[in-house]
Amino acid sequence: MAHPRHPAHARPRGRRLGLLAVASALVVGGSALAVTDVVTGGIIPVSAEAAEVPIGSGGYTDTLPEGYSGPSDLDGNPVSPKVTDDFEGAAPTNEWWSSLIFQRYADNPHGENLFAHPLSYLPHSGGLEMGYPDSHQLVGDDLKYEYTAATDLSLGVAGLDSPDTRTADHGDWTVTAHWEGGGSTLRVTLGQGLPFAYAETSGGAAEVTFEGTPDIWHEDGSTVGATVNGRHYALFSPSDAPWTLSGDTLTADTGDDGYYSVAVLPDPDDLDTFAPYAHSVVTDSLVEYDYDENAAALTSTYSLTTEAREGEETGSLMALYPHQWANVTGDLTDLTYASPRGEMRVSEGSSFTTELTTQGIMPSLPTVDSADHDRLATLIDEVLAEEELFPEPGDTYWDGKAMGRLAQLVPIADSIGDTEARDELLGLVKERLEDWLTVGGTRQFHHDAEWGAMLGYPDSFGAATELNDHDFHYGYFVSAAAMVARYDSDWAEEDAWGGMIRLLIRDVASTDTEDEMFPRLRSFSPYAGHGWASGHAGFAAGNNQESSSEGMHFAAATAHFGALTGDEELRDLGVYLHTTQASTIARYWQDQGGETFPEDYPEDVVGMVWGDGGDYRIWWDGGDEEHYGINYLPITAGSLYLGHDPEHAGAIYESLVDKLGREPEIWRDIHWAHRALSDGDDALRMFEEQWDTYEPEEGGSKPHTYQWVSTLAEFGTVDVSVTADTAHYAVFDKSGTRTHTAFNPTSETLTVGFSDGTTLEVPAGETAVTSG
Repeated sequence: MAHPRHPAHARPRGRRLGLLAVASALVVGGSALAVTDVVTGGIIPVSAEAAEVPIGSGGYTDTLPEGYSGPSDLDGNPVSPKVTDDFEGAAPTNEWWSSLIFQRYADNPHGENLFAHPLSYLPHSGGLEMGYPDSHQLVGDDLKYEYTAATDLSLGVAGLDSPDTRTADHGDWTVTAHWEGGGSTLRVTLGQGLPFAYAETSGGAAEVTFEGTPDIWHEDGSTVGATVNGRHYALFSPSDAPWTLSGDTLTADTGDDGYYSVAVLPDPDDLDTFAPYAHSVVTDSLVEYDYDENAAALTSTYSLTTEAREGEETGSLMALYPHQWANVTGDLTDLTYASPRGEMRVSEGSSFTTELTTQGIMPSLPTVDSADHDRLATLIDEVLAEEELFPEPGDTYWDGKAMGRLAQLVPIADSIGDTEARDELLGLVKERLEDWLTVGGTRQFHHDAEWGAMLGYPDSFGAATELNDHDFHYGYFVSAAAMVARYDSDWAEEDAWGGMIRLLIRDVASTDTEDEMFPRLRSFSPYAGHGWASGHAGFAAGNNQESSSEGMHFAAATAHFGALTGDEELRDLGVYLHTTQASTIARYWQDQGGETFPEDYPEDVVGMVWGDGGDYRIWWDGGDEEHYGINYLPITAGSLYLGHDPEHAGAIYESLVDKLGREPEIWRDIHWAHRALSDGDDALRMFEEQWDTYEPEEGGSKPHTYQWVSTLAEFGTVDVSVTADTAHYAVFDKSGTRTHTAFNPTSETLTVGFSDGTTLEVPAGETAVTSG
């Protein structure tokens, strides 16, 4: 749950929940005891004092710190991953389907609504309800639009009465759910973009029950076409197990190793397009990405693995979200579906590929000569003189914001020659980071081996108990660490403090399918193109994402930390996360292009995207400035994506002003920074009129806001028509005059080439600028 706040490898084939954490404890001294290897059943000697696992200069604890709780249900009782005995790998959370694996409510062992798009599902003791939410309604005083979960039919097997629903397997956007009871077993594979659901049965006949009397318009033994509630379905069974209709229920004698599939059709006339894939069962899903730095291009390929249960056909049909079909490289069919994200268009085959332009991710903006450097120095000194730089309660979120706030001032102090302030800021950030990255103090990290998660204590907003928001929280740690690495590379070495930072990155976005400590891409949903905040997704509306901008902050921080430590693979991960999310945020949170929100929805933005729609409301009773601004903060140079379309950014700012009937007063610095992306002069005007009287947002500061608005007032707006052959660049335009800037994270001078023919020599570890 979001919170209130002022190259691919083979999938692992052995359950390894936390094995590496156990093995790592061997390095701790002390008398030995025996621990059973959860994979092989062998005996591993391990320290009797194995609470601390050293990682370079820091470490984490593999035992829960006293007085704290790990993943829990709503009543506060500890919960374990709800998986089958043959489940393999670390337990995923923060998925569209997470209520299957994380039982949030003691009285619901099955799960909540699952919004896969175009289909929705609801598990129950007898199987899985399935429906196609093809129309919306406005609820909550018209503040939310939702495509409410629909029930058109239920997938099952005769006699099934399962005490719970468990997770048997998963891919990057698919999941296989498992039911067992009453002498019968059912497994169903479903996924985002899949118009098919694939069922495996044993112990009884396949059974599909309609929600009402179906209109049967096609009946040919093992293929049945039916319409219910005005929506069209095709049901496919093996050729030797034809369907039989009795009342509202279809059955097929599929046997102990049986299967069947059900597909939602845009129209009955589309049956012949779907029929070839009826027996091509999806078994896995995987995204592979490639970042071409020289070409400023990100290529992502979305692939399904399928098994032909009958015949030789492979592949399937996949419905693409707007951010995908707008950038797809291949041909699409004429088939479409409705969804809360807008029209979905269908690709045929086992994969499709998208291409996006990478716009560059700067670690900080240059300071312009026209800014008052003396005022900047004074404002930085005022920050350093504050009595409480790390306000209580000092948890993973608020301490993270405090570190991020100070870290953003480091390059500003450096740019005006205030090395004393720069070094003091760096010292404060280092000290706090090291405090968190060391075991035994008032702040520390714990690896929960059962859930495969790094949990920071003290935590907040359910980061430990619900596994919420890890990218939001840990992004501040990674960002602060990247800033330290920029000025002290030794600090970020693997055998110093960098090893712990990499563990936090892996917790959020491990890319290794064989990672024994963490699930793959926990906080990023590759098919949706953005993250999901709730660890358990225990809501009737599905999962949700509120502060998309904090997800982007993590992505930018990862790219910077990777670049500054010479790890191109890590840098490329950050570029992938940042570029992909940038293609979704304006569309799905701000209705850029006008094709996402329903025509009768009265709001111009949503504060939260839900599985079933979008909601203007946020997790607390905030002002309109907070409803808009929650998807802007924190403002860093990685926030320039908010201005990739200056006209759109300007329209969104004017939308807020029109709603308020005045200029923003809450989080005004956040909105000045956003305004600067469409009109820097206006943003600078507002700052100059109010700079000595306003109260900054908790993660911001006056010197940072002043530097931001003064730089953009001089440079102008982001110009995405020009790219560069480096990951860290930006181009601006003001009245036809371009400004090119780039950062060099390496130890040697870098020549950056821009697509308009401009070249820029960037000294090692510095930022360079050229205009004209």
